[in-house]
Amino acid sequence: MQQMRSMLSVEEALDRILAVAAPLPAEAASIEDAVGRATAHEVRAGRTVPPWDTSAMDGFAVRSADVVRAPVRLQVIETIYAGQTPSRSIAPGECSRVMTGAPLPSGADAVVMQERTEGRGEREVEILEAAVPGSFVRARGEDAREGDLLLARGTEIGVAEAALLWSQGFSKVSVHRRPRVAVLSTGDELSSVEAAAAGKIIDSNSPTLALAAARCGAIATRLGIAKDSPEELARKLGALEGFDAVLTSGGVSVGGHDFVREALAAAGARMDFWKVAIKPGKPLAFGTRAGALFFGLPGNPTSSLVSFELFVRPALRRMLGHASAVVPRLGGRTEVEIRKPAGLTHFIRAAADWRDGELWVRPLETQSSGAIRSMVGATHFIVLPAATTEVSAGGAVMLQPVSWRQ
Repeated sequence: MQQMRSMLSVEEALDRILAVAAPLPAEAASIEDAVGRATAHEVRAGRTVPPWDTSAMDGFAVRSADVVRAPVRLQVIETIYAGQTPSRSIAPGECSRVMTGAPLPSGADAVVMQERTEGRGEREVEILEAAVPGSFVRARGEDAREGDLLLARGTEIGVAEAALLWSQGFSKVSVHRRPRVAVLSTGDELSSVEAAAAGKIIDSNSPTLALAAARCGAIATRLGIAKDSPEELARKLGALEGFDAVLTSGGVSVGGHDFVREALAAAGARMDFWKVAIKPGKPLAFGTRAGALFFGLPGNPTSSLVSFELFVRPALRRMLGHASAVVPRLGGRTEVEIRKPAGLTHFIRAAADWRDGELWVRPLETQSSGAIRSMVGATHFIVLPAATTEVSAGGAVMLQPVSWRQ
C-alpha cells in the first residue's frame, strides 16, 4: 500500500476521486429511461420544426401590406385548420382564416388575431388592427432546423430535453449506462429494518445510501450487514464482482473494531486515502480495484450521507457522463453568528430561504453526526473553510444545496 497522508482537504480528496471516476460505456436508452442521465454523444436535429410557417393564434392570415391602413375589409378565401394544407395562395385584398398551429398559405406574412376582427358576412372580414410582417407567426425552423445541435455531449436529460427529443421523432438516445453500486453496512450492533431486534440499532445507512445512489441514476444493490470481523469483511468485499462502485458504512475510524480500511486492502483494493479534513465525515476510506471505486463511509448516519453528497455523488455523476460532476455552490448570508475551531472544513446543515433577493440561512439546532432528524430540515450546507473561525450575523457564506431536498 502506498504511503498516504493523514488527511486531505475536501478539494484534494474530490480531485483524487474524480481523477479515476470515468464515464461508463454508452448505450441506447428509451427517452423515459434516459431522464436523469447524460448524453454520451451530441444530438443533432433530424428535421426542421416547425416544417413551415404556422399561426400562433386563431385569426386571419394576411398580407401585412394590405392592413397598413386598418380598419380594412378583406375577402376570406378559405379556412385552414392545424394539420391541413392550404389550397390557395393569398392575393392582394384576400386573407385566410387560420387556427392555431395551421400552416400559413403562400403570400401571407402575418396573422391578425380573431379578437381584432369583425365578421362581415360569410366571405368577408373587417381587420381592425394593422399587422407587421411576422405578427403571431411561428417561423419555419423556429424550434430547430435539420442539422442544428440540439444537445451537447454530457447534457442531463430532463423533462424539457425529453420533449425536444420526442419532437424530433427520437424514441431512444445514446446515454452512459447506469453505474452498478453495491451497498454494505458493517457493525455487530446493527440489525436490518426488516428484522429489527431488541438491543440492536436499526441500520438506516444501507437503505439510505442505496436510495441516494438510485436517485443519482445508479442501480443500487443492498448486500445486508457484515459483522465486525476483518476476515468476513475481506471475504465479502473480495467476492464482489460486476459493480462499478462499492459503498460500505461504518468501521473506518480508529476504534478496536474498525476493520474496513484493512479489509478493503486485503480484498485487493488499492487504497488512496482514509481521512479527509472535514466535519462531519472525517473518516473516509477510498480506493480502487479492477476499475471499481471503493468508498468506506462513516457509520454515523449524518456523516455517511454528508460523505455521500460530497464524494460519492460527484463520482456517480462523472460515471454517468454529466458535463458537471460537482454541484455548484451559491452565495448567501447567515442569520446568526457562527464559530468553529480552525483546521477542518465544516459542512453545517442549514435551512435557507430567499428574502429581498438574497439567500439567508440558519444553522439547524443540532449538528450531531448521529442526528438523522437534522438532515430532514436541511436544504443546504453552510461551507466554512478550514481557516475560518468566525462569521458574524449577516455575514457572507458559501452554500451547497443538498440533493435530498431537490
